[in-house]
Amino acid sequence: MKLEQIQPKAVLRGVLPNTNVTVVNTDWYGDDALELTYKTRDSRINQVLLYRDNESQLEVVEKGRSWSFDGDGARFRLVSEAHRIKLAHLFDPVLAVHTSLVEPLPHQITAVYGEMLSRQPLHFLLADDPGAGKTIMAGFLIKELLVRGDVQRCLIICPGNLAEQWQDEMEQRFQLPSSILTNEGLESTDSGNWFLENPFAIARLDKCARDTTVQEKLADPECRWDLIVVDEAHKMSATFTGGEVKYTERYHLGQLLSEVTRHYLLMTATPHNGKEEDFQLFMALLDRDRFEGRFRDGVHQVDVSDLMRRMVKERLVKFDGTLLFPPRVAYTVPYRLSNLEMKLYEEVTATAIFFESEGSCKEERNVLLFGQKKS
Repeated sequence: MKLEQIQPKAVLRGVLPNTNVTVVNTDWYGDDALELTYKTRDSRINQVLLYRDNESQLEVVEKGRSWSFDGDGARFRLVSEAHRIKLAHLFDPVLAVHTSLVEPLPHQITAVYGEMLSRQPLHFLLADDPGAGKTIMAGFLIKELLVRGDVQRCLIICPGNLAEQWQDEMEQRFQLPSSILTNEGLESTDSGNWFLENPFAIARLDKCARDTTVQEKLADPECRWDLIVVDEAHKMSATFTGGEVKYTERYHLGQLLSEVTRHYLLMTATPHNGKEEDFQLFMALLDRDRFEGRFRDGVHQVDVSDLMRRMVKERLVKFDGTLLFPPRVAYTVPYRLSNLEMKLYEEVTATAIFFESEGSCKEERNVLLFGQKKS
C-alpha cells in the first residue's frame, strides 16, 4: 500500500509486530517520509517515521472515517437538546414569559424587555406603584438572564418577613429553587462561606446589614454575583441633617452590594421621601460618579430616566387597554365633631402648643388624652 492511503482513525497492521494500531494523525516530511502518530490497544500514544521502503509491510485492516456514528444516541440527544435550549432566546424574544407560570401584564413585559435587558451591565431602580408586580418583573429578569447564560449566581436581599414569600414565588412561578440564609447555614458550611455554596440565595436585609461576619463573606473576592436584587430598597437610606450626611448600616450594605455584583436591581414603591438631597444619596447606590459628593440645592439636579422607571397605578392597563386599577378620586369630606370629640381635639391641640412653646423635654409630652400629666 502507499503511504498516501493512511488516514486518521484507520487501523493498520505492520507498524508493530503482532498487533494492530489506530492512526491518530499524519504529518508529511517532504514526499518520502511520513510521521505517524498512532494509538495502541492499551490506549498508549506513540510516533514513528515511515518511509517508502515500509510500504510493503503495511496493510489497512479497517479504513478510517472522518465521522463516526457509533456514539451513545441518548447522550447525543441530551447534548443537542441542551444546546437548543441555550439558543432558545434567539428565537423566542420573551422566553421567560412563555416558560413561567405567570400571566404577565403589559407594563411587566415592557419593564423587563424594554427597560432592563438592554442595559449591560444593569444598574436600575424599579419604582412602580404598589400592586404593579415588581416581584414578577424580577422573576422574569432573573429567568431571562439565566437562559441567556448571563447569570449563574443571583442574590435576593429582602426584609425578613418576605424571605419565604420570595422563595415560594421564585420556585412556584419560575421554577427557580433557592436557599435562605440562616445562622445554622452559616455555621455548617463545608467551604466556610455559605454564599459560595449557594448560587441562588435569599438573605434578610437586617441580617446582612448588622452582621459583620455576613458582610465579610459577601466581600470575599471569590464571592462575586452576577445579579443582586434588593426588595424594599428605600430602607437602605441615608439622610442630610444639619449639613452632614447620616449614614445607616443598611446604606453601607447597599454600597457593599454594589461593589460585589455586575447587575444591580433596586425595587421600591417609595424611592423619594420629598427631600431631593436624600434621593440623590439613594441614587448614589447605583451610580456614585453622578450622585456622590456634597449636595447643593439647584446644582445636583440630575436626570435619572436612564436609571429608574416609575409608573403610577393610573397608567397601568391590561392588554385590551382597560385600566388595571379603578381610578383614584381624592376629595375632602366635611363632617361635624360631637361635643366629646371636639373637647378631646381642643385639649390635645392646646397641650401640643404648650409643650412646643415651653420647649419641654420629650418625656413630658407623654400626657393623658385630657391633658393631665402622668405622675
